[in-house]
Amino acid sequence: MAKIVIAAQIDLDPAKRAEALASAQVHIDAALAQDGCIAYDWSADGKDPARINVFEEWESEEALAHHFANAAYAGMRDHIGTFGLTGAASKKYRVDAEGPVYNAAGEATEAFD
Repeated sequence: MAKIVIAAQIDLDPAKRAEALASAQVHIDAALAQDGCIAYDWSADGKDPARINVFEEWESEEALAHHFANAAYAGMRDHIGTFGLTGAASKKYRVDAEGPVYNAAGEATEAFD
């Protein structure tokens, strides 16, 4: 069973980003409480004052399907739409390999073995 990673960018009115992030915690916590959710986080982009970056990691396609059918997902979608959404992009990735960034010698490596 392959893990699923989602990377998304949400653009909204920069004056509302801090409030959108702070008030999103209930939706983030709801996603984190779902079976199969490994990680779920929203953060302010360091360069673009309008952007929120979203990172999600799910144990399987089934876990992600359950999330999409759950009230937590609908609540998040409805929540973010109230903050002057100006754009959004998201992609999901099925992970076929996983490994540490640093090898036994403490060096960053691109290798997965």
